[in-house]
Amino acid sequence: MQYGFYFNQNRCMGCFACIVACKDWHDVPAGPVSWIRIKTIEKGRYPDLSVSFLPQLCVHCASPACAAVCPADAITKRGEDGVVVVDSEACLGSTCGLCLDECPYGAPQFGAEEDAKMQKCDLCIERISIGKKPICVSSCPMYALDAGPLDELWAKYGKCREIEGFEYSENVIPSIVFTPRKNSGNSRIRKIEIAPSVKTATSG
Repeated sequence: MQYGFYFNQNRCMGCFACIVACKDWHDVPAGPVSWIRIKTIEKGRYPDLSVSFLPQLCVHCASPACAAVCPADAITKRGEDGVVVVDSEACLGSTCGLCLDECPYGAPQFGAEEDAKMQKCDLCIERISIGKKPICVSSCPMYALDAGPLDELWAKYGKCREIEGFEYSENVIPSIVFTPRKNSGNSRIRKIEIAPSVKTATSG
């Protein structure tokens, strides 16, 4: 079985609730480390503008490049659900950094401390093991995220693997499904018109 993520770009409003919930749930301290980042995609010129968002996190690849290059075998892929996990005790730290160099999605995160250990999204394995959704999914007020076995996500949402701002890699096979923004090929979402001033006649 392979677990993965689903993202609906039409729903995400860039509120960062997923980021806050993730950092709080996993006790990630304030600083440069964020297991989820939100990429803002801006297109067009005034008055034809569009802004959309894309979460960036570990997508628990079928063939994770990070695990393949780790000299300490600190990164492994679980057989029961395909989640890619990190053994912080075995990790050689930021002085190594090979995992970050090889990951096409920038998932590995390192703190500011000297020789910080790698950390990243683990799909909230303690939650999915008891039938709950990852905390980012549960915290999204717009229901833009979902997670679960890939075959269930495919049956529910389809098999779209392409979205603006994300490059699907056949080498690592990321476990993610998308609903792209509607009319994504057209940058126009709204034309802002300035109404002319209106003179009001008054009696003198």
